[in-house]
Amino acid sequence: MKALHLIKAMWLSGVVALLSGLSAFSAQAEQFKALGDWEVHYIVLNSTFLQPDIAQQYEIVRSKYNAFVNISVLDRASKQAQDVVVTGEARDLLGNTKTLTFSQVREQESIYYLAQFPFDDNETYRFEIRVQHGNNTQTLRFQQKLVRD
Repeated sequence: MKALHLIKAMWLSGVVALLSGLSAFSAQAEQFKALGDWEVHYIVLNSTFLQPDIAQQYEIVRSKYNAFVNISVLDRASKQAQDVVVTGEARDLLGNTKTLTFSQVREQESIYYLAQFPFDDNETYRFEIRVQHGNNTQTLRFQQKLVRD
């Protein structure tokens, strides 16, 4: 529970609502990059970290073979959630690509984007996430190793 309180202090209220169903959480929970006028927050977790009722609410299939990506986009100046289009891919180190299909979740003042995908145990994935609003497109790139529970 102590880690959950730390997350509440760091994440948007909408993201916290999603992550409140987590039974465990790592110190790397708060990850973001400044891209143009945006602050793009991101996290990738095994879907088994979600409690069953939370997973069902967000239509995430809980399985040791599935992970999910959570993206939140804030205006850097006002810290207001942004209504954007999010697309992307996850590539393993051999170049095999998994297309990420994001769905938008709105909760009060928060907006976040969720995508799930199957993954191989002990595999490192390179993520390329595009965030677009009008003519403004920014690309978030990061890498993460995923392990099955």
